[in-house]
Amino acid sequence: MLKGYYFITDPDLSHAGIFSDVRNALRAKVKVIQYRNKCASARQMFEEARKLRKICRNVKFLINDRVDIALSVNADGVHLGKDDLSYAVARKILGRKKIIGLTVHTVKDAIEAQRAGADYIGVSAIFATATKIDAGRPVGTSLIKEIRKHVTIPIVAIGGINLSNAKQVIQAGADAVCAISAVVSKPDVRKEIEEFQRLFK
Repeated sequence: MLKGYYFITDPDLSHAGIFSDVRNALRAKVKVIQYRNKCASARQMFEEARKLRKICRNVKFLINDRVDIALSVNADGVHLGKDDLSYAVARKILGRKKIIGLTVHTVKDAIEAQRAGADYIGVSAIFATATKIDAGRPVGTSLIKEIRKHVTIPIVAIGGINLSNAKQVIQAGADAVCAISAVVSKPDVRKEIEEFQRLFK
């Protein structure tokens, strides 16, 4: 499931809007779409997620942070950060079949996430990024290498990634990469994603 470009929506950075972005991501053969909107009300999130769920019928559709929204639209799972519900609580609510990804910032975090039962981990922030204000200090590719030695679940790398540095992130052991501003702020989202996808071949 988690191999290649991992797509996350961002309405603030988007050049064409999140629905156009997601359709172009699907055309670029992205396998995972994560809906993220930090500024929306619960009602807006539900409406947007419901519409995206219909668009994302044939790929894994995840919701950032909000277990309730994931349940309400029958998403495939959630991605949780350190300030969200714990893995144990989210798993109890969602059941065994849903996907749960966890953001980690250290090797210890990664080991604990795998031990808890996470389906994958998001390692953040690899490089300096302005996309997420609470992303923390950049950790570099060395952390990916260290985490790869200790976990077998998929690693998604995020934070400050672009076409000039993505290859070294993959070589360090990342199974997937996310580069939000390097894609959705550009006029041709599909073309940009396809450039990233080629790095995995």
